[in-house]
Amino acid sequence: MPGPGYAHFGAEEEKNILEVVEQWRNASDAFGALTAESQIDRFEAEAAAKFGAPYCVAVNSGTSSLLTALAALGVGPGDEVIVPGYMFVASLATIVYSGATPVLAEIDDSFTLDVEDVRRRLTPRTRAIMAVHMLGAPSAMDALTELAREHGLAVIEDVAQACGGTYQGRPLGTWGDAGAFSLNPFKVITAGEGGFVLTRDPRIHQRAFSFHDHGFLPGKLEAGEGDLLFGLNLHMTEFGAAIARAQLEKIDDILLRMREVKHAFVEQIPGRPGVRRRTLHDPVGECATLAVYVFDAPDAARAVADHLGVTVLAESPKHNYARIPALPALTSADRPSSPFRVPLDPSAAANYRPGRLPRTDDLLGRSVAVAIGLSDSYLGAGFGVTVHSGPADIDRAADMFRSTLNRVLGP
Repeated sequence: MPGPGYAHFGAEEEKNILEVVEQWRNASDAFGALTAESQIDRFEAEAAAKFGAPYCVAVNSGTSSLLTALAALGVGPGDEVIVPGYMFVASLATIVYSGATPVLAEIDDSFTLDVEDVRRRLTPRTRAIMAVHMLGAPSAMDALTELAREHGLAVIEDVAQACGGTYQGRPLGTWGDAGAFSLNPFKVITAGEGGFVLTRDPRIHQRAFSFHDHGFLPGKLEAGEGDLLFGLNLHMTEFGAAIARAQLEKIDDILLRMREVKHAFVEQIPGRPGVRRRTLHDPVGECATLAVYVFDAPDAARAVADHLGVTVLAESPKHNYARIPALPALTSADRPSSPFRVPLDPSAAANYRPGRLPRTDDLLGRSVAVAIGLSDSYLGAGFGVTVHSGPADIDRAADMFRSTLNRVLGP
């Protein structure tokens, strides 16, 4: 079970899928477009209402949601986008394919953007800040949005790992100018694959819609007011939307269950010297998909990870900037890592090599994640519990983690 949405897959998803099948069967002799109400349209309306945003655009992946958000905001060549060194590679890739330049910034003890380091990395070319809500927990959105307003910058929220999370009671994805979500199998809710973009701005919505669907205006109109764009084909499928609608209705129950399970687990791991839980900017608003433990010493973190059959967070090959060789290859003249842009100046390679972010390197090298509702060995979360876990299962996992800490750190 990769993500908690899988545990709640049932009759509701099946009903919506069969509705699509029936609609298509009934329209098999129709000429032209289907006239039945679109599952995509319904999902967009329901997601917008659920998260309190006027506009939603459903797309075919979380990566497409990020690329669509960047296009909608007009980010492009000559611009810089500040992004944390701990993210998923799609955060970087979409910046690169927009034509902009990613500027890496440190994370803080929450494993999200360090606001003061973002401030230090601002330049006249900075166009946007991408806040990535890693491991189900919110970034410090009040400070980040205040900094952005101070300098006239756009804010993009990468909410892929934190769908349904909040910060100060406000849904993640609605703090910035655009919020990008993923619905892949490793997320809080899933459609098998898919994503969506939220925004409060009608112009951003128009550009997002046009970009994700061949330049059409919202409502699939060919003419009207708005920016003229060459769009792509990034829209969600009817089957994906059918599943996403059912999952969206369950998100509160999913989050409640994960929070109950996490509380039951962490309560059995008392505080002790040598290790602590990660800082949360808003403990109430986190999704509780993971419990992250930060050790004083890297050797202790690696020893605990080895005993549990997992890895420290630094070893994730697509989440840690230092393990993404395509980054310094942006400067390669012979084999550039992006086929649609001119390589960066060779001197820029130093900005992307391991060691560029010492605080990020240090935190990731001393941290171990325990799965709560999300099981993803690629992320380092291969040990823990699930939303199906009962009291006995939680007790066993907690006992194993506790005994491992005692073995490594001493009783």
